[in-house]
Amino acid sequence: MNLSLNIQKIQSKLQNQTIVAATKYVESDIIRQLFSQGITNIGENIAQALLKKQSELLDLPITWHFIGHLQTNKVKTIINKITYLHSLDSLRLAAEINRFRNTPLACFIEVNISNEPAKTGIAIEELTNFVTELAKYDKIIVVGLMGMAANTSDFAEIRRSFMKLAQLRYDIQKRQLPSAPCQFLSMGMSHDYQIAIECGATHLRLGSILFRSEE
Repeated sequence: MNLSLNIQKIQSKLQNQTIVAATKYVESDIIRQLFSQGITNIGENIAQALLKKQSELLDLPITWHFIGHLQTNKVKTIINKITYLHSLDSLRLAAEINRFRNTPLACFIEVNISNEPAKTGIAIEELTNFVTELAKYDKIIVVGLMGMAANTSDFAEIRRSFMKLAQLRYDIQKRQLPSAPCQFLSMGMSHDYQIAIECGATHLRLGSILFRSEE
C-alpha cells in the first residue's frame, strides 16, 4: 500500500472536491497516515468503531463524518461526536437527532437515487415533503444530498443517477430555505468517483482506492 502515491493520483483528478476517507476497514494507525498526507475528513460507518478510533486519535483535529446508516438507538452515543451526517433518511431519525444534539448538525439527506429496494434513503418523490418537514427541527441543517449509484458497470446509468441528484439539490436550493441551504453533494465512491466529479460532487467517499497496493 502506498498511501501517498494513491492520494496524489486521486488529487490530480479533483476539482476542489473534499475527500472523505471511508475508514471502515482500517485502524487508527492508517488514519494517522492519511492525516499526515492531508486527508483530514474521516468517514465511519459504525458508531462503535467511530468512538473507538476517535478516542485513539484525540490529538488530531480530524473532521468526523458518519457515512453509514445511523440507527436511532445509536444517536445518543455519537451525535455530538461528529461534524457531518451523510445519511439522514427519516423523520424518526431527525427527531432523535434533535433530542440529543447540542448544536445544529450539518446533515446530508440520503436519497435512493438508484431506486433499489435494498438501499436505504428517501425516495425521490418523497424528498420535497421531507425537506419541508425537517424545518421543524432546529438542530438539523440540510447542507446537501447524498446518494449511491447502482452497483453497475454501466457508466451511463451511473451518470444519470448522479445528474438526478444534482438536479434535486438545485431544486432545493431554489426554495431558499434557511434550514436547507443544500450547497453540497456527497456522491462518488472508489469505483465511480470520476463520474461523480463530472456531475458536480463536492464530497467523495473514498475507501479501497486510497488503500490499494500497486498493480
